[in-house]
Formats: sequence, C-alpha cells, structure tokens
Amino acid sequence: MHSHSSVPRLGLFDALHALAVRLIEAGQAYVCDHTAEEVDRMRGAPGERGEDSHWRGRGVSENLDLFARMRAGEFPDGARTLRARIDMAAPNVWLRDPVLYRIRARDAPQHGDRWCIYPLYDFAHGLSDYIEGVTHSLCTLEFVPHRELYDWLLEALDLPRPLPHQYESRA
Repeated sequence: MHSHSSVPRLGLFDALHALAVRLIEAGQAYVCDHTAEEVDRMRGAPGERGEDSHWRGRGVSENLDLFARMRAGEFPDGARTLRARIDMAAPNVWLRDPVLYRIRARDAPQHGDRWCIYPLYDFAHGLSDYIEGVTHSLCTLEFVPHRELYDWLLEALDLPRPLPHQYESRA
C-alpha cells in the first residue's frame, strides 16, 4: 500500500476514521441526530436552499466526543451520522452537508465487532484512492455530480500532493 506522510500507516478503516476525526477537528464535520428521511428532506431541491441541521452548530469537542461514542457502539443504528459542514445553499445538492459516516451495529465479516460505524461511499472513494496511491479514478457518468464532493474532501483535509482525480466516461 502506498502511504503519504500525513496519513498514518493503518488499515483502511483506521485511516479513514483518522481523516474523519481531522475533519471534525478542523470544524468541517459534525455529528447530526436527524433521521435519514429528515436529512433527505432538509437537503432541499436544486434551485432552492436546503435547511440547516439543528446540530450543525455543535462545537468541535462535542462532535469529537459524540463521534468517539458512535464508534464505541453507544448509539443504535441510524441514531446519528457524521456529516460534512459544506454549504446548504450549494447548487450541487451532493454538497449540502453530505453524510460521511453512519452507525451500523451489525458485524461485518471483514471487521467483526471492531467497527460499528461505516464510511459512506462518497467519503471513502477519493480518500481511499489517496491512501492507496491511486492517481486517476474512472467512473461512469452518474458520478459527475459526486466529483465536487470527491475534490472537496481531498482539499478540505489539506493533504500533500499529488491528489487523485476522478474522471467520468460512458461505460
């Protein structure tokens, strides 16, 4: 596995978790208590501003504590998520405080009971590419609106260059 100096040599889940913690420490992610249905509704529609989460203003220390407690299994499935703090008025709805981690308490075959929080694809994709030393990610056209989030996460973490780039093409 290719390793960058600012990303610790850990398993992929550990490295992704460490990057999520860095986002919280930088004030760019927060723990949200809304249900998945509420988050979807509050995201709004293109052309109209989304509604801020009631928990968007939580401080760094409270978010770090809640995220650690999420990882420790203190909360049931779906009770809380980790969301990026981006822009609820962004024209691209994928940038409207997207969910990065969710609680899934059931065991995963690869991780046993060590992990009960899981990164969502949009969080893991670009960061996994970076951690693994991937320079170019080729996706189908349905990922075009997701590229802005891919790039935002890489930039928000101020990772050493070179950064991977997502390209889209017809399948």
